[in-house]
Amino acid sequence: MEKNTGNRRKNNRNREKETEWQERVVQIRRVTKVVKGGKKLSFRAIVVVGNERGQVGVGVGKASDVIGAVRKGVADGKKHVIDVPLSKSNSIPHPTTGAATGAKVLMRPAAPGTGVIAGGAVRTVLELAGVRNVLAKQLGSNNPLNNARAAVDALESLRTFSEVAQERGIPTENLYA
Repeated sequence: MEKNTGNRRKNNRNREKETEWQERVVQIRRVTKVVKGGKKLSFRAIVVVGNERGQVGVGVGKASDVIGAVRKGVADGKKHVIDVPLSKSNSIPHPTTGAATGAKVLMRPAAPGTGVIAGGAVRTVLELAGVRNVLAKQLGSNNPLNNARAAVDALESLRTFSEVAQERGIPTENLYA
């Protein structure tokens, strides 16, 4: 019996490693907290998690070591996963903007073959979401965490043609007229 449980654990571990989720660390920062005995060091990791098929999330983890912070960031990112509607050309359906505190991100769909034209954390979010052709610009703050959250906000506000037609109560064909 004990041997069988060990195999089950190994199988679960292998299954976790073979999942389609990808993780990318955007930033690792050493942070300090002033306490009675002096300064307490810890690490903050900003991690983007995605499956390159329309799901992406941004997570933040803090721990006394880098590995623990990254692990917590991945868990947090998986909790905050959103679905991104992609067009047939692996782009976004329409232009959009997103904001998070002082950061704003502007995104526009691009023609096939353009690639991801974006910088920093926004590029990472778009790549892990599975967007292949897009133009994006960071406006305002250059804080990676706020820019990643603004990118997620922009992607979250996207709607497909069928969703808009359904909301209006008309067939999709009449939407273009």
